[in-house]
Amino acid sequence: MTDEKRGITREAELEAIYGAVARPSLTKETDHIHPAYRPFIEASPFVALATSGPGGLDVSPRGDPAGFITIEDAKTLLLPDRRGNNRIDSLRNILHDNRVALLFLIPGTGETLRVNGTAEICTDLALLSRFAVNRQLPKTVLRIAVERVFFQCSRAIIRAKLWDPAAQIARDRLPTPGTILHQLSQAEIDGDAYDQALPDRLKSTLY
Repeated sequence: MTDEKRGITREAELEAIYGAVARPSLTKETDHIHPAYRPFIEASPFVALATSGPGGLDVSPRGDPAGFITIEDAKTLLLPDRRGNNRIDSLRNILHDNRVALLFLIPGTGETLRVNGTAEICTDLALLSRFAVNRQLPKTVLRIAVERVFFQCSRAIIRAKLWDPAAQIARDRLPTPGTILHQLSQAEIDGDAYDQALPDRLKSTLY
């Protein structure tokens, strides 16, 4: 019996709790972008990018019009890095550990797509130019070598009611970015001024 105080430490203990893996859960995994999986990537306007570095793990959102991640071939994806907060946590991590994981979401669709592989940071001008928006080029593009691909069933999305309009939370129920910064900076940052300027700043610096 597992010692509840120490928690589970062996795979055999996990397997005793969860049982055998169902055949479809194994069959769905491929080592490339199978034609059955291409439509998910092409239809997705949002992906979560997971990386690992000296400071630990990180997950960062990436979003653009559907199809913004290019399928270069069955083993290669291209992900432009758009303007953000310049923390570049994901890119710093990739310099130390090039393993990455992607989780593709499609609004209205329960299934998600998971891709694991390795990434390199590219700055080739011809490559950057392929991802220009309003004549603005991304500073870098991630070239991702695909190693594992499989879809995730819709249970999590269904349980979360993620795409259910009735489950949406009104924005005013949560602290604004300005409120958070005002509190964390001990009033050094004017939260009201930050919130007032934010919509225009987002619009003008989207790309």
